[in-house]
Amino acid sequence: MLRRAWKPLLGTTVLVGTPAYIYYRDYRKPTSETFDLSVREAGPDGKRQMVTRTIPLLSKDEVDARIRQNATSKSATRHGGIVWKSTTAHFASNDPIEDANGNLLIERDASDLSPPGDYLFYAIMDGHSGYHTSRVLAKVLIPTVAMELATRVNDPKANLKDAGLLQKAKSLIWSASSTPYDANPSDVSRAIADAFTKLDAQIVNAPLEILYHAVDQETLKKKLIPDLSGHPLATSAIETARSGSCALLAMFDTSNRNLYVACTGDSRAVAGIYEETSDGQGVWRVEALTEDQTGRNPNELKRMQSEHPPSEAQNVIRNGRVLGSLEPTRAFGDARYKWPREVQEVLSKAFLEPKGDALRPPPQLFKTPPYVTATPVVTHRPLSFLPLPLQGTPAPKSALRFVVLATDGLWDELSNEEVVALVGGHLSGVRGTVPKSALPGLVRTSTGAAGVDGKDKAGRGRQPAEKQGAWAFEDDNLSAHLIRNALGGGDVEHLRKLASIPAPYSRRFRDDITVTVVWWEDGREGQAQTEQVAIPVPEQQARAKL
Repeated sequence: MLRRAWKPLLGTTVLVGTPAYIYYRDYRKPTSETFDLSVREAGPDGKRQMVTRTIPLLSKDEVDARIRQNATSKSATRHGGIVWKSTTAHFASNDPIEDANGNLLIERDASDLSPPGDYLFYAIMDGHSGYHTSRVLAKVLIPTVAMELATRVNDPKANLKDAGLLQKAKSLIWSASSTPYDANPSDVSRAIADAFTKLDAQIVNAPLEILYHAVDQETLKKKLIPDLSGHPLATSAIETARSGSCALLAMFDTSNRNLYVACTGDSRAVAGIYEETSDGQGVWRVEALTEDQTGRNPNELKRMQSEHPPSEAQNVIRNGRVLGSLEPTRAFGDARYKWPREVQEVLSKAFLEPKGDALRPPPQLFKTPPYVTATPVVTHRPLSFLPLPLQGTPAPKSALRFVVLATDGLWDELSNEEVVALVGGHLSGVRGTVPKSALPGLVRTSTGAAGVDGKDKAGRGRQPAEKQGAWAFEDDNLSAHLIRNALGGGDVEHLRKLASIPAPYSRRFRDDITVTVVWWEDGREGQAQTEQVAIPVPEQQARAKL
């Protein structure tokens, strides 16, 4: 892997949000249609209260333009004749959007002794408390993981300095093995996890490094705190550290036929596995590849409690949140949950207070940091269908056919089963407007690994998904297709209203949404095809939630 030149065929794509003013300039034309919306605002006395605002209603064409504005697609024919395809789209709620994403295809060196293949990387980032961390990750996360893997493939002993004594002994005993480093899923998973952890350490320690190099012995003796607000790296360093971001990365190793998914936070990856059935109709099995890492995940609650004194067992997670505040239990940045209290005070005085700003104080229950980690949970799945079966060899009865990566804005609105059915139906040729009650008969699904839903949808004011209404199959781009259906699908009235709400009001009704869908075609797509279906919506539309 990567022994000589890297060959980035698809390049790295970083998509960040379009500011609201562009939306208003390009799309909000004068219209007589409006609707009233109850929102919470600060009154004259500073107290928040509910008020009614009149919101201009976008037309269906304007909504279509917004959904498709940031939709991209890529296709590359690779080894074995397999065509790898991907789409990405995002829809903002925050202004500017706090989501970001990236992708990269790296071709294995031709001189490598391993079978021909590539490394395909896809990543999405869900920022919070600002966009700084997510945008940095969009640029550097994939290259950081690739470099960590390259280092270990070229020198498998390079990671021994971080390994325990037993691991070092095992590595030395079996160092003569001819098995390539990246053919061992446990080694690759560990390398990916270490890359995440090291990158976050760089992000969180960057302001400390600047401070360290700016302080001389005389300053130390006098215990003076320098003014670093004008340092050329001050703003980027402190903002990237104090804002935060979840990150979700998928790496397809087509040479060794492995898929790795690394999750830090509460974004989610779901796979659609097509299974042949005796009646010839086939079924899509729904496989969650990640678990939401929030305080509502029992596994995360147990981990958090084990990492802190017993006296904090009842407070380390409160109301499903870290110290009652942050929802994801794993994230990049979020230094207010990682820096000791004294360090936060010094950095605030050095970087922000000279400009009239300050770090937000740590939560009241803050005692034994760090409370948040960026170390991901890495899952592995074999890609059993790669490479193409030899001529005359029967194709596998069950094969993973697509993967959906999405920030929690999508999963707030759609279930795993709905997402797999919507993608599976699209790939199977379903088109038009389909009543929700009719889709299960057109696209059959079964439940595999369910994962853990760690989100509190009720606490966000969200209502359970209504089974009446309709899905819309009208976007060629699969990611835009999912976003449309998260916003209302075939219920055009609801779709228009939800998409029309501007920031900051929109945050109460929908989150930023970023979706990447990856799939591949190898000549057997006909097995999953159905006739193109267009079913009219029932005359009585579903009642809009707004």
